[in-house]
Amino acid sequence: MRSPGMAVFKQQKVEDVYEIGEELGSGQFAIVKKCREKSTGVEYAAKFIKKRQSRASRRGVRREEIEREVNILQQILHANIIKLHDVYENRTDVVLILELVSGGELFDFLAQKESLSEEEATRFIKEILDGVNYLHAKKIAHFDLKPENIMLLDKNIPIPHIKVIDFGLAHKIEDGVEFKNIFGTPEFVAPEIVNYEPLGLAADMWSIGVITYILLSGASPFLGETKQETLANITAVNYEFDEEFFSHTSDLAKDFIRKLLVKDTRKRLTIQEALTHPWITPMDKRQALVRRESVINLENFKRQYARRRWKLSYSIVSLCNHLSRSQMRKVPLMQDESLRNCESDQEEDLSQKNGTHLRKSSIF
Repeated sequence: MRSPGMAVFKQQKVEDVYEIGEELGSGQFAIVKKCREKSTGVEYAAKFIKKRQSRASRRGVRREEIEREVNILQQILHANIIKLHDVYENRTDVVLILELVSGGELFDFLAQKESLSEEEATRFIKEILDGVNYLHAKKIAHFDLKPENIMLLDKNIPIPHIKVIDFGLAHKIEDGVEFKNIFGTPEFVAPEIVNYEPLGLAADMWSIGVITYILLSGASPFLGETKQETLANITAVNYEFDEEFFSHTSDLAKDFIRKLLVKDTRKRLTIQEALTHPWITPMDKRQALVRRESVINLENFKRQYARRRWKLSYSIVSLCNHLSRSQMRKVPLMQDESLRNCESDQEEDLSQKNGTHLRKSSIF
């Protein structure tokens, strides 16, 4: 019996309503194809998610996880967040019909620019914050904010429009209900995730701090040679503003990052505080001028970002062994849940041709 408010998946064949076109990208359990609605001619992206066929199977995505993602997407209507248009289901797949996001990743776009001031950079950060503000107002935590999930709707316009994508790990945070999980992408997860502590909206704010650090330098604040080293750096909040990368960065920008990369969730900036921080919303002409005159070293950005991408593609392997040695000793009863993605441990480079989001492996 279906609970009230639970997502309804149309049982009609998706091919009856949409012309299915070229493949745009693929992940462990998902394929995204361009599609065209026959009645309107409007183009969308069809994300085919392979369903897990039995409780014993490790192939495919559990139906309750797909339903959670769909339920959250159905609650969202915001200019900076990908839109869900429709949902279909057949014996093997659930098919999400999504807004076609064709501009590619924000950071790939920035890497092609000749110059970039902090003022220009904060326009993009502000749009990310606006999208997250909308989510947090609805008590929705994304839990997988990272450059690969910050896309452009269309890059061929003067000021491209940000779209936050991929809600496969998103959860509604219920008042008075403790929520713990081990998931996300190691480079961007907050200390409370690594330490298996109660989670809330603050985890997204940490990720925004990491994204901002990378945007200003191309370098990644916590990324180590191994996943274990990365997680150790996170829990120790072990990062610095290397003079090589941040010599031209304003104190305002560094202050914004410092106040996000705070281990104590109670002291970390909330989304409202981030939006009113003077780097995002200058309080006076002097602060506005500082942003305008502070220039991001794009040569460093391109070199470091390329190195980061290479490192990730080279080193993306499962953390299952790490977890079985450490976290599982601490929380033995959560083994099935926390390791549910270990069979899909090869997170592919999904900077797809059109940026349509896929279900990537969760990472731990």
